[in-house]
Order: sequence, then C-alpha cells, then structure tokens
Amino acid sequence: MARAHETTSGTLLPTNSPAAVWAAIGAVLFAAQAGAFFGFVVGVFGDLLAVTPLPGAAFITAVEAAVEQIPTLLSRDVIPNDGYWNGSRWVGTFLGLRPSLAWGIRAALVYLYAFAFAGWGILGYRLYRREYRTADWTPRDDMVDRFRGHKWGIFGLVVVFMFVVMAVFAPVLGPTTVDENMRNSYSNEITYWDSDAEAVQTTLVGEANLASQSRGDNPERVLPMEYDDFGRFHPFGTLPSGQDLFTFIVSGSRLSLVIGLLSVGLSAGIAASLALVAAYYKGRTDLGLVLASDSVMAMPQLLLLIMLTTVLSGTWLAEIYSGGFVLALIFAGTGWTYMWRSLRGPALQVAERQWIDAAQSFGQRPLTIMRKHMLPYITGYLLIYGSMTLGGAIISIAGLSYLGLGIAPPTPEWGRAINLGQDYVATGSWHISLIPGLLITLVVTGFNALGDGVRDAIDPQSDATTEDGAAGRGGGA
Repeated sequence: MARAHETTSGTLLPTNSPAAVWAAIGAVLFAAQAGAFFGFVVGVFGDLLAVTPLPGAAFITAVEAAVEQIPTLLSRDVIPNDGYWNGSRWVGTFLGLRPSLAWGIRAALVYLYAFAFAGWGILGYRLYRREYRTADWTPRDDMVDRFRGHKWGIFGLVVVFMFVVMAVFAPVLGPTTVDENMRNSYSNEITYWDSDAEAVQTTLVGEANLASQSRGDNPERVLPMEYDDFGRFHPFGTLPSGQDLFTFIVSGSRLSLVIGLLSVGLSAGIAASLALVAAYYKGRTDLGLVLASDSVMAMPQLLLLIMLTTVLSGTWLAEIYSGGFVLALIFAGTGWTYMWRSLRGPALQVAERQWIDAAQSFGQRPLTIMRKHMLPYITGYLLIYGSMTLGGAIISIAGLSYLGLGIAPPTPEWGRAINLGQDYVATGSWHISLIPGLLITLVVTGFNALGDGVRDAIDPQSDATTEDGAAGRGGGA
C-alpha cells in the first residue's frame, strides 16, 4: 500500500503522487538557497525594526547572525572570486580560476537557479490544472493564455524577474561586499601580486580603492570588465571613489525594490479602499473624494518632499532605509490619487451590479459587501496600475537621489551613481553614469511592459490609458 502524507488542506496524497514529487523538488530548491531567502527577509525587516522604538528590536542583530549560519549552496564561500595571483597561478578563487571566471560562474548559477525555481512554479500551476482542479476551464485560463501570447508582456516579466533576482541575491552577485568595499574599507585587507617587487603584498581595501579611482581620463581608472592593479575584477568598472560599481548597483537594486514596493503597496491600499467607499456610497462621499484627490494632485510634490524630509530629518523615521521610508510615505500620500482615479471607474461599474443589490437585501454589512463582492472585481485593475506605478516609483527614487534628496549617502542607490558620474560623462569614465542610467530605463520599461501585458490579458478591449492618462504616466511619476 502506498504511503501518504497530509497536505495543507487536510487531505492525504500518496507520497509517489505528482504533487508529492513536485513538493519534494520545491523543498530541495528552497533548501539549497534558504540562507539567501532568509537573509533577504531579515535584511528588509531588520533595517526597519533596528531603528524603531519597538520591543524586541535588540534581537535583530542576533537574528541576522543566526541567518548567516544557514548553509547556502550558491554563496561567496562555496564559489569565491576573491583571490590573488602569486606569480604562477591564482590562489583563493574557485578551482583556481581567474576572478572574472569565478564570479561569472557564480552569477550564472544564481540566475540559472532562479529560472529553475520559476519553472518549478509554472510546473506546479500546470500540474494543478491537469490533475487536481475540478473544473476543466475557468476564465483565468484565458487570461493566462492571452498573457503567454503577449510578447511585450513576456519581455517585461523577464526583465522584472531578473531585477527581483538581483535584489534578492545582491550579496551573492556582487564581486565584493558592501561592508568590505564601501562601509568599512579601511577595516579590511586584500592580498595582491606586486609586479614591481615580484612578491605577494597586503594592503587595505581603502588604499586599493584610492588607487583605482575612475575620474575622467586618469590612468588609474577601471573600465567595465577590467581588473585593477590589485587583481580585483570589476564587471561594471569603478566609481570615482574607486569602489566597485557592480556591487553598488546590485545593493542599490534591493533598496529601490523595497521602497518601490512599500510606496506602491501603501498607495494601492489607500486607492482601493477609497475607490470602494466612493463607489458604494456615491453622492456626496464620491464628490468629497474627488475634491480631495484634486487637492492632493494640485500640491507641488517636489516642494512637499523637500519640506517633509527636512522636518522629519531628525526623527527615527528618517533613519529607516537611510531616508527611503520617508520617501515611501510621501509617494504614497501624494501618489494614491492617480491609482484611485483608475480604480474608481471599475468600482462604480461593479457597484451597479445586481449581486450588490442582492447582498444588500440580505442585510450584509457594507464592509462585507465591499470586501467580498466588489474588491475581487477591481483586483485585476489594481495589479495593472500597481505594476506601472512601481516603475514610476523606482525612477522617482533614482531622480530624487540624483538631486541629493531622500536616500542619504553613502547608501548605494542608482540615482546617486548617476550623480557621481555626471562630471565624467564625456571622458574616459563614461561608464559611471551610463550603466545605471541604462539599467533604470530597462527596469522601468520592464514594469510598464508587464503592466501592459497584464492589462491586455485581463481586459483585451481596454484602452492603453485611462481618461486622465494615469496609466500612461506610470502613476504620476
């Protein structure tokens, strides 16, 4: 008799069933990189709790130390690229390979793992449709099929997926670490081959950075895919400070993603709640919210941003994500209007449906009606405009960092990299501003393309923009 195990729904499945095999594969995949996943979660919430006046915040350091002990298959320890040339061969790198090859193998394996995990999820969905779903067809099947045939949307999905992978696995993807190369460069040492003395030497990372500064046409500059004089490989070259640009970018991607998701999440919550309230009660409630949204849209966002960041600079809120949390609150407080106007129309449509009248006649409470019978109808539109607004939030964060607002230095952020390299655009150090600028353009285009694909999959007859153009602007960014 085949053995069985209990699923989350309480039913029993044979251990040799397709679902059991699928679950076992997922468990193996997750276990291989469990340390990276937990590290991302702790890194996101650790910075939030470390500076808040909440009980238990002192345990964050202990939790981070415990997470670092979780074994991870694709890590810097397993596939190291920090090594040195001893005159005859490379020492300390993976299999004695050149640092560029060792780093390339680690980065390629990380993305290969990520796509394998995504494939596992797709396989699970297909398995559910084929083996375990009662209905042979649902409207969701048509939406999935339409999205699969939407090349522009698939392009956006791939770009967004690779951006998320970069943010989650940022500590692994960088050729060096933020602590070693940026925060505590004078507390870390590196070993390198001194060709003049023909001997192995040791120096501080900070001193090596000073000798690897990319400032115009100086001979010490390090361009993309080059080594510096200390045997360190730099995929995107170095900054004017001599720090590794690739490490700066992958670390900044995590901050951009977290702040973008936080601001869009808050905006979506406010917009959806107010859209449901306006559609359910109509009349004066709807008119009042229209006037309130027009008033918020009339406020100069940049002036408000400067004022609030100055006022809140001395509070604990400004310490969260180096000022990024304040940016998220301001974006949510001023950006919900665009999303609300996009959701208001669909919410008004569903409020006129017969099932809403039926629910009211049965005495259901307004909150229950809005949550159970109206919210599911506008969820698709929420995904569409949320994805587009997220791209706008990311480019807004980068733009404000370029102006010196919001994210406090020396925290890595893409806009700051563009600012640091603006004086060298027409010189030999062109890469400092160009590379992060291209990445920002690519990521924002990816989010907009994903939103287009989701929109066309959910509603093939929809227009490219709403009547006020909010979707086309990426949520007012």
